[in-house]
Amino acid sequence: MKDKRTEMTPPRILIVDDEPDLREVLELALLRMGLETVTAEDVATARALLAKRRFDLVLTDMRLPDGDGLEVVRYVAQHSPATPVAVITAYGSTENAISALKAGAFDYLMKPVKLEVLRTLVKTALKVPESRTSGQVPQLIGESHLIRQIRAKIEKLARSQAPVFISGESGTGKEVAARLIHALGPRAGKPFVAVNCGAIPDNLMESEFFGYRKGAFTGADSDREGFFQAAAGGTLFLDEVVELPLPMQVKLLRAIQERRVRRVGGVEEEPVDVRLISASHQDLARAVEAGRFRHDLFYRLNVIELRMPALRERPEDIPLLAQHIAERLTQASGQPPPRLTPAALEALCRYPYPGNVRELENILERAFALSEGGEIDAADLDLAPPRVEASEDTPEAMQISLPEYLDRVEREAIQAALARTGGNKTAAARLLGVTFRSLRYRLERLGLE
Repeated sequence: MKDKRTEMTPPRILIVDDEPDLREVLELALLRMGLETVTAEDVATARALLAKRRFDLVLTDMRLPDGDGLEVVRYVAQHSPATPVAVITAYGSTENAISALKAGAFDYLMKPVKLEVLRTLVKTALKVPESRTSGQVPQLIGESHLIRQIRAKIEKLARSQAPVFISGESGTGKEVAARLIHALGPRAGKPFVAVNCGAIPDNLMESEFFGYRKGAFTGADSDREGFFQAAAGGTLFLDEVVELPLPMQVKLLRAIQERRVRRVGGVEEEPVDVRLISASHQDLARAVEAGRFRHDLFYRLNVIELRMPALRERPEDIPLLAQHIAERLTQASGQPPPRLTPAALEALCRYPYPGNVRELENILERAFALSEGGEIDAADLDLAPPRVEASEDTPEAMQISLPEYLDRVEREAIQAALARTGGNKTAAARLLGVTFRSLRYRLERLGLE
């Protein structure tokens, strides 16, 4: 029979390890934190204790006399999914740590266990909320089957510290999903730092990520924190992570493995406690195959993948999204949003949205700004997508070389996007599904600058 706990009872931790010395070190560290500890030497004992008592956290070694820590992780995930589990694995056993995270572990510790890392992990794990319904929590609007599945997966991911890679086309809400994972998890009260990896000049990468010391280079007139320090205790979101140059990928991999960083111009490394979430509209596996992204970094970032669907995959959500966007756009003015006619809604539902939800926002914002009389019809939406004109002389036109033809198509698409966004290159890049850096390169190559 399960034991009863009260609000005054200190959190109870189960330690599963067959090494007496390590068990003692862990027990003493946790007791000093005011926690109650129970120990087990093997999988069988741990399962028996878990069957009759409730624990607030489980710490388990990976190598046990009668099995491995993954069995404990899976047992807790099946019988007590709200209980976080952390695994202890040998230094350098990256595969074991990642296997545990994929099986549902909250986090992992490397041997020899550093007490400062242990204390940080325990404090974070014990703040995992059962639910969070108040506060400024981002929203994924929609009631389609796909969105319901994503919301359910996000709730599970929020309870873990496993690195998450969010894939999907530009404008599908990858950053919204990342913010939601953060907001529903134990780090919600700490910073969420979003970084667009494609927008940072290569020569500033290291100082932007890790910070620098005064005098490290010309212009460094004071110490400065980097993204890792700014996100301390919270979440670091690396958007368009595929855009990181290879030298920076090496430095990022080391920071993830060691959980320590060294500022530019600094001598000592400093510990960092962040949860990493990354994203890209590009195929990360293909980037690895092409040699543009390190396989070992891919392995560390892509522990769990969350795919955000394109808007055309969930057209049933468009009316609800349109209503939500309309209310948000007109909220500041205090005026009711213009009414979308049935014809306008039908047109919105048929449109393919190459820019996804972000393009729907742009379409509605433009239509609302130009609307008169409080009503928007299909013609007011200006939905005709840019296209390459075809005519009877197309075969003659195709006499040009393929590179020339592709350049012409690319030039027309970029010009159309810039026209649609009023010359805003950042917005045009989003509409085209490329990074700002990529668009800037194309503009220079095609002589459009």
